[in-house]
Amino acid sequence: MAKTIKHSEFVLIGGGIMSATLAILLFEKFPGKKITIIEKLPKMAEESSEAWNNAGTGHAGNCELNYTPEKKGTIDPQKAITIAEQFQETLGFWRDCAEKGYINNISKCIHSVPHISFVQGKKDIAFLEKRWQVLKEISHFKDMIFSKDVEEIKQWVPLMMDGRSGKAKDVAATYFEDGYDVNFGEIADQIFRFLAKQDNVQLLNHSNVYNLQQTNNKRWLLSVKGQNVGRHWKLVTNYLFIGAGGGTLPLLEKSNIKEAKGYGGFPISGLWLRCTNPEIIEKHEAKVYGKAKKGSPPMSVPHMDTRMINGRKELLFGPFAGFTTKFLKHGSMFDLPRSVEFDNIMSLLGAGYQNLPLVKYLVKQVSLSFKDRMEMLREFYPEANDDDWKMVVAGQRVQIIKRNKKGFGKLEFGTEIIVSKDKTIAALLGASPGASTSYSVMKNVLEKCF
Repeated sequence: MAKTIKHSEFVLIGGGIMSATLAILLFEKFPGKKITIIEKLPKMAEESSEAWNNAGTGHAGNCELNYTPEKKGTIDPQKAITIAEQFQETLGFWRDCAEKGYINNISKCIHSVPHISFVQGKKDIAFLEKRWQVLKEISHFKDMIFSKDVEEIKQWVPLMMDGRSGKAKDVAATYFEDGYDVNFGEIADQIFRFLAKQDNVQLLNHSNVYNLQQTNNKRWLLSVKGQNVGRHWKLVTNYLFIGAGGGTLPLLEKSNIKEAKGYGGFPISGLWLRCTNPEIIEKHEAKVYGKAKKGSPPMSVPHMDTRMINGRKELLFGPFAGFTTKFLKHGSMFDLPRSVEFDNIMSLLGAGYQNLPLVKYLVKQVSLSFKDRMEMLREFYPEANDDDWKMVVAGQRVQIIKRNKKGFGKLEFGTEIIVSKDKTIAALLGASPGASTSYSVMKNVLEKCF
């Protein structure tokens, strides 16, 4: 079949919450201009945004201890403050979308649930109290409560306090009532349903962008394949955004823009322990974050979370990291080897060498048995019964590897926006805090490009 050439003012690759957010911003800022969103899977928001593939935490710095590192005996709250501001801004955007009819049922998307930090042992208790002393003076966290009182903590997390005795009661916690559980996939799906009804918006599912190149007149020519019918076509656009999660890096490399040189990706998969006992699920009503063990990376922070997924209350513990060469949960085992190029091989090797604790951590995590994972859960919930839990596969994340001043790679755990000099292409790399700050991140993309 002959290849047809189509045109769209804006093309967004990836059908997750980032593209949904940017599409709404473009829809409002450029009324009538054609917007095309391309998604590889049969439905929108089935990868990183899908509820089972992320923690569902409205990250706002309330309970995530890695957002407030201790440096030379002093707590640095800046990251927590920034994320709290960005989450509140994003929360306001979602509520605004509901008022405008872009989101038709916000009660399915966002649920109130307390955010709690929980630690054990004198050293971590001292850290948590010091953290609270700093945060309570900041407006975002002024209502945070700190306690070492076992009975008070038991009121917050009865499930976690049952069965503790002696030294095991040497615990402390902070409680923040105004926290949220967010179904990012539901938000994205509802926004896409609104956009699908608009004359100037086109959603292309089951469609894969397998090549892209910039033309002489600064436009982008995309080669697209419709997987369900095997049809190929070309798509020309004035502006391109790549927000395809782990699929972003391979496409960014094909762009050949100078700003993308030296970037690599390190894929990490995830697993949850999911509670199957409704009585146990009902006894817990909080998102409880602990402290990562010494030498462990930020993504190893254990947490036991109340979730609302598809209208049903769930209880998850984890995440447990795994390693695969896939960049996406529905990706290919060749994703990592295909991403290795001459300009990023030193970044990849350097990152591996400089992050040996991460490599060691991943090897250990991959080798964990179900019994090992249950023992880790019992540090949170001492009376956990094996029969009440099962393993479920979570999503896939690609951590950024960025070239440092010496030319070697450094592993980054945040999100990063890459914009070409001519501002015709932008891409989003990284994971956490990601979806929780999606409006702030996409507003930044819009400001940088327009």
